[in-house]
Amino acid sequence: MIMKGQETHDFQSEVKQLLHLMIHSLYSNKEIFLRELISNASDAADKLRFLALSDSKLYENDHELRVRISINKDNRTIKISDNGIGMSRKEVIDNIGTIAKSGTKSFIDSISSDGNNQDKLIGQFGVGFYSSFIIADKVSLRTRLAGSSLDKGVLWESTGEGNYTIANVKKADRGTEITLHLRKGEDDFLDVWNMRRIISKYSDHIALPVEIEINDQEHNTTKWEKVNKAEAMWLRNKSTITNKDYHEFYKHITNDFKDPLTWSHNRVEGKQEYTSLLYIPSHAPFDMWNRDHKRGIKLYVKRVFIMDNAKQFIPNYLRFVRGLIDSSDLPLNVSREILQDSKITKNLCIALTKRVLHMLELLAKNNNEQYKIFWKEFGLVLKEGPAEDTINHKTITKLLRFTSTKNNNSEQTISLKDYTSRMVEGQEKIYFITADSYTAAKSSPNLELFHKKNIEVLLLSDRIDEWMMSYLNEFDGKSFQSVSKVDDSLNKLLDKEIKEQKRIEETLQPFIKRVQNILNNRVKEVRLTHRLTNTPAIVTTDSNEMTTQMAKLLSAAGKELPDVKYIFEINPDHALVKNISNIKDENNFNNWIELLLEQALLAECGTLEDPNKFILRMNKLLLS
Repeated sequence: MIMKGQETHDFQSEVKQLLHLMIHSLYSNKEIFLRELISNASDAADKLRFLALSDSKLYENDHELRVRISINKDNRTIKISDNGIGMSRKEVIDNIGTIAKSGTKSFIDSISSDGNNQDKLIGQFGVGFYSSFIIADKVSLRTRLAGSSLDKGVLWESTGEGNYTIANVKKADRGTEITLHLRKGEDDFLDVWNMRRIISKYSDHIALPVEIEINDQEHNTTKWEKVNKAEAMWLRNKSTITNKDYHEFYKHITNDFKDPLTWSHNRVEGKQEYTSLLYIPSHAPFDMWNRDHKRGIKLYVKRVFIMDNAKQFIPNYLRFVRGLIDSSDLPLNVSREILQDSKITKNLCIALTKRVLHMLELLAKNNNEQYKIFWKEFGLVLKEGPAEDTINHKTITKLLRFTSTKNNNSEQTISLKDYTSRMVEGQEKIYFITADSYTAAKSSPNLELFHKKNIEVLLLSDRIDEWMMSYLNEFDGKSFQSVSKVDDSLNKLLDKEIKEQKRIEETLQPFIKRVQNILNNRVKEVRLTHRLTNTPAIVTTDSNEMTTQMAKLLSAAGKELPDVKYIFEINPDHALVKNISNIKDENNFNNWIELLLEQALLAECGTLEDPNKFILRMNKLLLS
């Protein structure tokens, strides 16, 4: 029989792939479907509470929000119903017929490539309603938007085979009712005790009562029994909450499948009253660097859900933090734009930021292995902190980790405190080098002097490092110094060598003048150096000049930049330089000097403006 407004629609192409994978692949942990549907019902209740603040008629004289589950063994069906906000016909089509989610393709690819973690991926990517098809070969959904007339109900049905039907129906109560027609072999889910176990496992902390229908065949009666505790866990006394409770709550609010590294549960009273429960995850989400990455924490006001992913309370460089804040001070009728500019909101952001940094300080102090995991996953994000947060600059600097010439690998495990504790006598500054890769940094000729003097140098090769270092001025009274820049502190390290250098400079002045005439204004200066041992020449920048790495960074961002003027430093002790200084033929001498400069530029920049010209020159000199 054709119902009023009945239509058949094809699923979006990605939904078809997703449903196919749901039905044929995701079988390792089927019970996760119930967590997803209960979470959806809880969200619907939260939305109704929020909207009803300005329109109490939406409650339709039924203020007791709940989700109910009933089992029919004869028909082999499970019915999950809620009296939340419900949906209109358009919302059903928009929310179920398509997936308006940027991660869908990644989800499908991940399921296809990782057969061992399929059950975990559901929660990780939040596919929600579609998880019904793991155990059901037909799904029926009846819904009506709160506040709409009774004849505005909607019936949606699908067997998960590429299309769905939708029709208008009458529905007396608001909210959504989902009926799952079980596949063969899924009879475990018809067992009431098994369903109670699943609800307690995944949804015990849901602030919405979850009730299951209990049939007493002996007395021929039916009753609804509440299964979960149905309270806001974050408002409970901390002494009553176990680590397992915190882990399960984290997984519920984040859809993560791994336990968090650490958390902080805190209640503040006084000028501002709020409760916060903040978590540091143990792994970064797949879309951490996407522009549409959903970050932030959940906001509640007096237990009323206000918004998800509230960015206003956590700075961008801490965007990995998950959790919630429940405040008694924020006005409920405030718009999101006003909320963003609120003085109260800014104060909360300052307080929560300090709370998160304190969590990281404790983690670094008490559990170094756990902090290594944190840094590996989120170190790049935290490196944005020195530029973004002047208030907590000192704390962030202590939390930074590096690799150095003392390490045998690229793992960033060294703190600045570790570095300063190993500084040699007479060392005035913290030395670092930035490069395109760890290998390039470690093999830079600029390090030769520091190896000779046994001075540790921080090796920075992340793209953000050059930018970060421009915001790091000092640590523990020691300033930072790039080894590829000219600086007086380097001359002090060369005290003995400088005396020898002055003697050599006098004898090699004609050679230096000869080189300067060839290179002319292509370099800022030609000078001798005793910083080198195995390398004939390097290029450095003056203390007020832009570094090579900064120039690369700005160029990649599309900025037009002036040419970097390098200082050409020549090692007079190198055998090749000694031989070149004795060449009388001007053409041959020119080629050797050009080759030395090109070698130095290649070592510093990683590329040349005309690589072929360099190769031809080198081949010519090799033949000669």
